[in-house]
Amino acid sequence: QLQLVESGGGLVQPGGSLRLSCAASGSTTNYYAIAWFRQAPGKEREGVSCINKSGATKKYKGSVKGRFTIARDDSVNTVYLQMDRLTPEDTGVYYCAADSHTYFCSAYQDSRADYWGQGTQVTVSS
Repeated sequence: QLQLVESGGGLVQPGGSLRLSCAASGSTTNYYAIAWFRQAPGKEREGVSCINKSGATKKYKGSVKGRFTIARDDSVNTVYLQMDRLTPEDTGVYYCAADSHTYFCSAYQDSRADYWGQGTQVTVSS
């Protein structure tokens, strides 16, 4: 059973940066594609980014392209989301999720994944 724990959230001013981490235990991350989702108050959860098992394929939601970078380090069973030039619209609870399906990243925004973390709050405000 894979367990996921997110960390790195917090309060940041517009234009600032944060790096989120998704640490896995119970199995090794190289068996899974990993995605990041977020949910803003009063809104549905949405997919933000996804990285496939090899790390060769990375997907991004349109509004974060060029600002967010997803990366994985399977030697420490962790996936990262570097978030730069943050805006108030990036505020929300960020979740990581893992799925063993080879083509998970092709449809990750459907929000169907085998395993989910508990989330970390990101607040962008002046």
